[in-house]
Order: sequence, then C-alpha cells, then structure tokens
Amino acid sequence: MSLFKHRPWFRVLFRWRGSVVPAVLPRSLICAGFGLFITYLYQAGFSVSFSSLGNIVPSIVLGLLLVFRTNTAYERFWEGRKLWGQLVNTNRNLARQIWVAVQENTASDCDAKVHHLHLLVAFARAMKHHLRCEPLDEKFAAVVSTEEFAKLQTMQHPPLEIAFWIADYLQASFNQGRLNAYQLTTLHHQVDTLVDVLGGCERILKTPIPLAYVIHLKQLLLLYCLALPFQMVSVLEWWTAIAVGIISFAVFGIEQIGIEIENPFGHDPNDLPLDSICDTMQRNIEDLITLKPDNCRWHEPDAATTTSSAPV
Repeated sequence: MSLFKHRPWFRVLFRWRGSVVPAVLPRSLICAGFGLFITYLYQAGFSVSFSSLGNIVPSIVLGLLLVFRTNTAYERFWEGRKLWGQLVNTNRNLARQIWVAVQENTASDCDAKVHHLHLLVAFARAMKHHLRCEPLDEKFAAVVSTEEFAKLQTMQHPPLEIAFWIADYLQASFNQGRLNAYQLTTLHHQVDTLVDVLGGCERILKTPIPLAYVIHLKQLLLLYCLALPFQMVSVLEWWTAIAVGIISFAVFGIEQIGIEIENPFGHDPNDLPLDSICDTMQRNIEDLITLKPDNCRWHEPDAATTTSSAPV
C-alpha cells in the first residue's frame, strides 16, 4: 500500500506546513506591489510600457537554471536518503551477525553483546546529531552508559568514537576466541560501511551549491519578476499586480523548493525523517535481543529447576 494513499488531494493543496508559501509569499507580494505601482504610473500617463523588456531574461534560460537548481538539490536529497537506507540495512546486518556469531560463555558476555547492539543505535543517533550540529539528547543517553555519555560529550566527533568502541569489541571477541577470523573480517567490513555512510552524509552537508551560482540565479529571478509589470501593464492594466504576483510566486517557489531540500538532514518538514529512522533501528534491535542464539553456552537456572532443588 502506498505511503501517500491517505493524503487527500484538496487537503494537501491547501496545506501550509511543509509548503514553501511562508518563505515565498513576502517576495511575491513585493513584486505584486511593484506591479501595482507601475500600473498606477501607467494610468497617470507615464510611459512605462516596454514590451521589449521580455528579452532581458529569456524564459528558456531562466527555466533551465531553475530546473538545474531543483534537480541538483533533489539529487542531494535522494543521495542522503539512500545513505540512510544503507545505514539501516548495515545496522540490521551487523546487529544480526554480532548476535548470532559472537559466542556467549558467561552472563557478562551476553550483557556485552546487548550493550554493543545498543551502541549501533547510538551510532545512528550520534550521526543524526552530528549532521544537525546539535548536542546529544536524552534519547541518545538512554542507549549508552553514563560514562560513555560523559565521554562522548567531550568528543568532537561522537559517531567515530562509537564506531571505534564497536570495532574494539569485535577485536576483543576475536582475541578471546569467541569469533573466528572470517567472522571478524566480515563484521569489520560492516563497521567500515557505517563509517563510509557517515562520510557520504558529511560530503553532502559540507558541499553546498556554489555561492556564485546561487547569487546569479537570485539576481536573474529578481530581474525577471521586476521586468514583468513593464511588459504587461499596457494589456492587463489593473490586473497587472495580480498576474505579477502569481508568476513571481511560481518562480520563487521553484527556487525555494531547491533551498528546502538541498540539506536533507535538518528539522524542516521537507527534510528526511531522521528521528523516525533512528526509532525504527532501535525497535529492530530490541526485537532482535528477544531472540536467543544457539551459540549461548551458559544457561540461567529456570524456575522448574530452582523449585525442584529447594529443600522440603
């Protein structure tokens, strides 16, 4: 079933949150007001009708620039989504392999496995906060120990520290004979993938659209919208302001969509739902922990044994 099936068409049409209307409307009103001013001058007898201004910014050039801007921003958005999808899959595979492959000889071995599965969730949450340039929160503190949380608050790059702890645990398990060399290699490769995903997201975050391109597009948009009243006033007269407002809303809106999605890791309604993705990973880990692997070599005393061995 489609995730978008329960979005009524007209409700989406008039939805304010998540649209670019709040950002674009002031600019459109300014252009409409300028159109109204030009109309007033025209009605007062001033010669302000210049149809030749339509050749200043050809529509095809502006259209190509806007399409390139939007496509470039969407490529960044989609690449970010693919990277977080890869993170989810790698997280699941690594958690499953650790839970099944690492042998448990004592109860402390089981506790260590559970703790390091929670560190996989901590990696995702730390990565989310790192991309948003914000401090670690209470949800993050719930999946690490108090000492680890205090240590990470002093680190400049918490996700890398967590990746180090996971890799160090795997190496220690190998040294203790609870993993073989082939399993260790596979698990280390999964940890490397986590770090690669982190690097891919950092590449998107730290490589914005070139400033010269952004400035030039804004200049052309403004020039185009301010030239519209001079082209329309002789035909539309008092309707010029409305027409200019609608057209400027359309072109400014396309530009604003590109601005909204070029950094997909923030808190805007159009950004990736990173909080939901992290919550999903945590639920996956909690479900996995409820399963008992065959490599568990220690056994907790069950209730029946305890009762039968009790003195009469």
